[in-house]
Amino acid sequence: MGLRRFGRLVKWVGGNGRRPFSTSSSSSCDEMMVQQIASGKSLNLYSAINQALHIALETDPRTYVFGEDVSFGGVFRCTTGLADRFGKRRVFNTPLCEQGIVGFGIGLAAMGNRAVAEIQFADYIFPAFDQIVNEAAKFRYRSGNQFNCGGLTIRSPYGAVGHGGHYHSQSPEAFFCHAPGIKVVIPRSPRQAKGLLLSCIRDPNPVVFFEPKWLYRLSVEEVPEHDYMLPLSEAEIIREGNDITLVGWGAQLSIMEQACKDAEKDGISCELIDLRTLLPWDKDTVEASVRKTGRLLISHEAPVTGGFGAEISASIVERCFLRLEAPVATICGLDTPFPLVFEPFYMPNKNKILDAIKSTVNF
Repeated sequence: MGLRRFGRLVKWVGGNGRRPFSTSSSSSCDEMMVQQIASGKSLNLYSAINQALHIALETDPRTYVFGEDVSFGGVFRCTTGLADRFGKRRVFNTPLCEQGIVGFGIGLAAMGNRAVAEIQFADYIFPAFDQIVNEAAKFRYRSGNQFNCGGLTIRSPYGAVGHGGHYHSQSPEAFFCHAPGIKVVIPRSPRQAKGLLLSCIRDPNPVVFFEPKWLYRLSVEEVPEHDYMLPLSEAEIIREGNDITLVGWGAQLSIMEQACKDAEKDGISCELIDLRTLLPWDKDTVEASVRKTGRLLISHEAPVTGGFGAEISASIVERCFLRLEAPVATICGLDTPFPLVFEPFYMPNKNKILDAIKSTVNF
């Protein structure tokens, strides 16, 4: 444990009352949000996360934010200013113990609170794996709906960052997509991050919310300043096309969009879908798109074997077998530990995706 703490420092200078939960995860739709963007301002992704946490704490006195270094602002500054604004009783540091952080969050949520637990890096979420998949995911089911910890949201930065190496770059989303009882959500941009995080915090189910750390400062866009939520388990078509469907999530969407633009120069029309919620995922939107295009390409940073892309592929083959014009393509990370100096070779980059688009369309 001490070595891990040292490694991180080197690498990166309750109430007892019950509160009812809303059964809706979206108070406003995407169209309304777009209409109101004029009232927003330009934010990067970590600032949008900070704004969402500020709103969650301000609108519900039973919301708590905690984790390693969160009262100082956190490694990526997502919690900057929250302890000063809401006090260290509601925004506080924890020991370096991931299973303890999540276990505490389960208990806090079970008492009717909204617990927002931060795991400093997704690479270190595995000590909490038992608490997430055997406790949080099964809490309601095993009690016959007498008890629940639906107020729990687990935030964690995930994915490549350009220099993270083995222990600060992993994408573990597929592990948690095998655990019925929780939701898994990944945003692609600041606007999406704010709306989806607020939906996760207010959702009546425990949620694992992975934040693409590559985009914390790189992704900047207009974000509405008001309180809004985006629907969970509802994919978004961010680029319409007719020749091939591309499906991804998180930071990979920007890479895929670049490939779509290059493919368009060669006369290939690509439909690009952001899954947004991986568990439970929006099968209907993806199926409708593949029935139209007849082709499917899935891309994610995680290793290809056992990645969530395999689940998408299997489901679409079952639903659209007779409509497919080519085998489903998966452009993903390699089946190796995440490398350091060889990261450019590991990543599913634009050229790999573009080559797969062309080979699939010309099959």
